[in-house]
Amino acid sequence: MSDRDDDRPDLATTGHNQGPPLDEHRPEWGNDGIGNYFYWKAAHARAWKNVSRDVALFRLTKAERLGLTYEEYTLEILERGRYLQIDDQERIAAIKRARRSKNP
Repeated sequence: MSDRDDDRPDLATTGHNQGPPLDEHRPEWGNDGIGNYFYWKAAHARAWKNVSRDVALFRLTKAERLGLTYEEYTLEILERGRYLQIDDQERIAAIKRARRSKNP
């Protein structure tokens, strides 16, 4: 056995062309580093899962009345601190437009 490179089998002949990987692995927290990723993930879980059944049903009823999903209505509360009403037609229309642009 020797340390010479030419003693190793040629990888290109065994099915690998030494090119970049076809689907690069992207970690869940992105390529910018972990940072506060786990803190944000825990906070997100607490915000969405720590709701009583009655509150969830109330939000669902309000969301359906406004033509929104439960997630859209709850996100408005979490992000802006506002409980949407029938009079908030502009904001409701903006949420629906955003929904359409996400699902072409």
